[in-house]
Amino acid sequence: MVQAGRADTVRQEERLLHGTERAGNSILMIDKHLAAARYLADLVAALEKRRIVGQGRAGNPALIARPLHVRGSNRRTTMLIPPPMTAGVTTKGSSVEGLVWSILGQTYVPLQVSESSFAWHATLPPGTFVPPHVHPTQDEFIYLLAGHLDLVLDRQQTGAAAGDLIRLPRAIPHGIFNNSAAEVTCVFWVSPTRRLWELFQAINNVPDPGEVVRLAGLHDVNFLPPP
Repeated sequence: MVQAGRADTVRQEERLLHGTERAGNSILMIDKHLAAARYLADLVAALEKRRIVGQGRAGNPALIARPLHVRGSNRRTTMLIPPPMTAGVTTKGSSVEGLVWSILGQTYVPLQVSESSFAWHATLPPGTFVPPHVHPTQDEFIYLLAGHLDLVLDRQQTGAAAGDLIRLPRAIPHGIFNNSAAEVTCVFWVSPTRRLWELFQAINNVPDPGEVVRLAGLHDVNFLPPP
C-alpha cells in the first residue's frame, strides 16, 4: 500500500512537471510571437519615419511650393499617380512647382494635388466662361472669393456670389459663366484627381477651343454639344 501510494505520488509529480514544462514552452512561444510582432511594428515605424524624413529633405517635385511664374510654353509634368498629400501650408504667392496655367483666358494656379484631391485658385476675367460639361468620375466644388458667377447646373440656371460654395456632383452637367463686368476669383477643388492635372497641363496656352474640347474628352471631361 505504501509503495503504491509512493508510485502515485511520483506519477503526480511527473505530470505536474510535464504540465509546467508545457506551460513554460507556451509562454516562451507567446513571448517569441510578441517579440516578433514588436520587431515588425518597430521596423514599419522606422521605415515610415525614414520615408517622411526623406520627403522632407529631398522634397517631392510634384508638391514643392514655389513662387509663381507664368510659363510661356506647355510644360507637361507626368503625374500618373499623384503622391500622397503632406501636411503643410501653400503660402500666398506660391503654387505647386510654381505653375500658373492660362486656359482660354482664365488663370489657374494649382495649390495642392494628390491622388484623392486637386485644388486650384482661378481668376475669370469678365466675359470668360466654361461651357456645360460633365466629370463622370469626380465631385467638384467652387468657393467664390470675389465676384458673381452665372451657372447652369443640371440644365437649370442659377447664380453664386462671393462667400457661396458651389457643389457639382459627378456626372451632373454644369457650366460656369462670368457675365459681369468684374473679375471673378475663386477656389476650385475636385475629388478624386483622376486625369484633371494632366488635362490642365495639356491645354495650358492652347488657343483653339475645339482642341481644348478634344483634349478634355481624352482626359475624362466631356463637353456637351450646344443646345
